[in-house]
Order: sequence, then C-alpha cells, then structure tokens
Amino acid sequence: MSLPEAATDQRVDTSKMQVSDEVAVDLIGVNKWYAEFHVLKDINLRVMKGERIVIAGPSGSGKSTMIRCINALEEHQKGKIIVDGIELTNDLKKIDDVRKEVGMVFQHFNLFPHLTILENCTLGPIWVRKMPRAQAEEVAMHYLERVKIPEQAKKYPGQLSGGQQQRVAIARSLCMNPHVMLFDEPTSALDPEMVKEVLEVMIGLAESGMTMLCVTHEMGFARQVANRVIFMDQGQIIEQNDPEEFFLHPRHERTKLFLSQILH
Repeated sequence: MSLPEAATDQRVDTSKMQVSDEVAVDLIGVNKWYAEFHVLKDINLRVMKGERIVIAGPSGSGKSTMIRCINALEEHQKGKIIVDGIELTNDLKKIDDVRKEVGMVFQHFNLFPHLTILENCTLGPIWVRKMPRAQAEEVAMHYLERVKIPEQAKKYPGQLSGGQQQRVAIARSLCMNPHVMLFDEPTSALDPEMVKEVLEVMIGLAESGMTMLCVTHEMGFARQVANRVIFMDQGQIIEQNDPEEFFLHPRHERTKLFLSQILH
C-alpha cells in the first residue's frame, strides 16, 4: 500500500497538536438499529482531548450515524455515550448541554438561507450563550476572518460558492466556542477546486489544538492531520491506527480492499 498525496501544499504546524490524557468523548458498547437494520454494532471508541480522528469506510458503514449519535442527532438504543463528562440520555437538558460544546459541520452546509452570513454566525451565541449582539458580531467577524471570508458578512448564503458556504458553516460552529468539532463529509458536496479551501481551514483548526472527528474520503487530509484513522464497515470499527501504519500496513482484508479502491 502507498501513502495518499497531501491534501494541500501547506506545511502543517504540529506544535499545538497535543493529545491530553483527559477524555473528550467516550462510546462504550454503542448499538443502534433502524427498525430491523443493525446500523452500529458494539462501538467502543475513546477520544482524548486534542485528538484528530478521521473515520473512513464505504457508504453505509455507519460512520455518519456514529458521529451523529455523539451530539444526539441520532439516538442510540444500547450502550453509553459520554461527552465532556455528560452522559447522553433522553434528558433534553443533557442533550442541550452536550450540543453547546460540540460543533457540527454537515455535508450540505445547513445555513439559514434567509439570514445573512453574519446573522447565521451570531444566532447561536445570542440565543444559546445569551451573548450581547455587539459581542456576538465581533466574535463572528473574528471567525469569518479566520476562514478568510470577512468581506462576505453582509451577503446571503445563496450568493456564495459552495466552498465559501462550507467555510461559513465552520465559522458558525466556532462562534459557539466548542470543545469538540464533528465533520460529516464536509467536502463531498463540493466541486474539486473548492475542496482545498475547506481542507485548509480544517488543517488550521487542527493546528490550533481542536479535538476533531472527521468523516471524510480525503485521505490526504487524514495523512497530514490525523493522529488516528478509524476504518468502519458494516456498522463496526474494523481497524484503527496512526495514519502511516494505516495506509502502509493495513491489517484487515476489508481495509486493504477499501484503500485499493480510493488510493489510485
């Protein structure tokens, strides 16, 4: 097997990429069904603060469902999910508490089309964090600058390219000052020329020390940024390793087959 090409030309600054001994997310014996379909089977995954985990696998392997369970967008039926010391149960207050600390970036941006970019970014801090509007706008502009689109603040999502909208979605999440960021195939709906600009923002986020779980097919990003790559298939974690070992010496036949299909 070979290493994938780097996602971008930029050198990754690893100085702040420190993995701590504190647990950020813990999945213990997690199972989920859609009616008769067993979509997650005995998932055990402990994520430490500062880890950058890439979750790969074929379509339908359960990877998106797994990260959607971490902020209770999907409900698990068995096992425990603990985020920042809070166990996710049916208690709506606990779900709210977890969602305040966990940012999520989706495949299709999920911006409010009738709100400006700035309004999209200030909505959460004003309503959830009870932040004064002026302060929320200051925070929003800070993150829009960080994702390199402050000049788009007064525009509406429909006036932006897909890559710009996804960068706004990342900025919107960061405005809530999350402890953990979840990415669900953030580049798969984008034209190829826009993928790089989003990955560069994600690399910058990793460099800042953010705890990240990314479902993605961008294996170059995994090689550059991840400290651990997890391979899922048929609702199970089949294999996990650091990127170099994962790409050069995959152990499981299903992993080898998957890598042979996506690494050309």
